[in-house]
Amino acid sequence: MKKLLSTKEVAEFLGVNEKMVYSLVSDKGLPASKVTGKWIFPLHLVEQWVEANTLNYPEPRHQVPPYEGLLIITGSNDLLLDKTLALYNRLFSATTEIAVFANLGSMGGLQALRRNVCHIATSHLLQDNGDEYNFDFAGREFDQMPVIVNFCRREQGFLVQKRNPENIKALGDITQKNLQVVNRSLSTGTRLLFDRELKKAGIETGSIRGYDHEVNSHMEVGLEVLSGRAHLGPGIRPVAALLELDFIPLRWERYDLLITKDRFFDKGIQNFIGLLQEPEFKKIAAAIAGYDISASGKIVYPKDPSA
Repeated sequence: MKKLLSTKEVAEFLGVNEKMVYSLVSDKGLPASKVTGKWIFPLHLVEQWVEANTLNYPEPRHQVPPYEGLLIITGSNDLLLDKTLALYNRLFSATTEIAVFANLGSMGGLQALRRNVCHIATSHLLQDNGDEYNFDFAGREFDQMPVIVNFCRREQGFLVQKRNPENIKALGDITQKNLQVVNRSLSTGTRLLFDRELKKAGIETGSIRGYDHEVNSHMEVGLEVLSGRAHLGPGIRPVAALLELDFIPLRWERYDLLITKDRFFDKGIQNFIGLLQEPEFKKIAAAIAGYDISASGKIVYPKDPSA
């Protein structure tokens, strides 16, 4: 069991008074659960929240060099991205070019890009207006907005067991039927969307079994549901299709690539973006349910990346 803090302990940890803690929960999204009328705070989530809200990260001692055959991508994980990385490595390995990916979640990807320790960040962070993605978050992280290129659109929702034996139709069923859920980490866009929907439905996270059980990828969510260890988890339709699970759709989202302007024309980055127009990429995407690649490879911001 991961360490839990009381209101007094989290106030001491953050160096604020206890009344301020309640304001941070309601106004700033400080992770908290309510159990038998008392607030508890998972320490690892509080630490992630502090990091996610940190300004002015110190520059790393060693920064990622200009592209020299190794393309480093970090951020939100995705099945189509995995297959595209494999395609890239197959096509370009003969010229000693390879691409690698680190699954840090959308916020982790943006922070890695800002700290100049990767070439591309992947992100699908839904803004407060409920319509756009990534712009506000990138604006807070960077002094100069990065180039944003669409990788795909994909369908987000909830993975449930095959044939939906619990007859889950709405979020309210989670607490009414005392269902076990599996969750994603705080730094991910999927978690942000899940928490947003819970808040809209008026559901307190402390009333949800398994809310603090976090896994690192969409596939791990699917495997938890497939195994029966969870009845439901937030995730994407492609995983549900691959594992033959049922899927409750929520919304289509934009999943983007973010690149600093000074790196945009690096050879590896241009090779990777160029793949998104190739027939083989389109064939791969067409074989997986839940993707829309009609805008893949198109620049979302700015229209002229050299500006």
